[in-house]
Amino acid sequence: MRIISFNANGIRSAASKGVFDWLRAQRADVVCLQETKAQEDQLGDPQFRPDGHHCFYRDASSKKGYSGVAIYAKREPDEVLTTLGWEPFDNEGRYIEARFGRLSVVSLYVPSGSSGEERQQFKFKVMDWLAPILDAWLGSGRDYVLCGDWNIVRSAKDIRNWKSNQKNSGCLPEERAWLNELVERRGWVDSYRTLHPEGEDYTWWSNRGRARENDVGWRIDYQIVTPGLRERLKSCSIYRAQRFSDHAPYTVDYAD
Repeated sequence: MRIISFNANGIRSAASKGVFDWLRAQRADVVCLQETKAQEDQLGDPQFRPDGHHCFYRDASSKKGYSGVAIYAKREPDEVLTTLGWEPFDNEGRYIEARFGRLSVVSLYVPSGSSGEERQQFKFKVMDWLAPILDAWLGSGRDYVLCGDWNIVRSAKDIRNWKSNQKNSGCLPEERAWLNELVERRGWVDSYRTLHPEGEDYTWWSNRGRARENDVGWRIDYQIVTPGLRERLKSCSIYRAQRFSDHAPYTVDYAD
């Protein structure tokens, strides 16, 4: 089973840069997109409904052309969920879940706090609110793959400029403690770090300067899975050869 997670930073922009040609060649079973930045009625072109895939979008209703998530699946899901029960979060189009038997694949877009204090405080509220939901999923007996842009690095290995970013959103001690609590104590599994314990690869680079060329990046895109899937992790990769977005697609192969 192959699952790809990708923050498109505008699905129409990424499409113009060839992401759908690339995706077609990957033969993924499930593709999770974040930051589609479009309403579904703007995506009438057939390329936004790839052949052989069941396609589901959850747009932002609070602000058009903002946020948004999607899932493409080869197999038709038994159920698709698009709300978690808190309108300020749900209305920004940050969650969609496809269920296949006892497996759930989620496309999740955790807010960024980089635009200012108000959004940082919203991000903290989201983190506090999400924690018991994630605990419930962990104890549900279902297998979960949480794909998405979490907008948080975990450690110095996940960011090039560790010291200079300690006061910046995404690298704040409170944010890292929250994510590391989920992975190191609650039991969630970071697929990349499990497969590459000493890896120092990134999934996002600023558009400023020559950050991407100089690999001054952050690892903020994850596939975080329930413990039962740990032994099924086969391999993972971050695709950088083409630039579809300020993020790179993150692919994980799971044993069937």
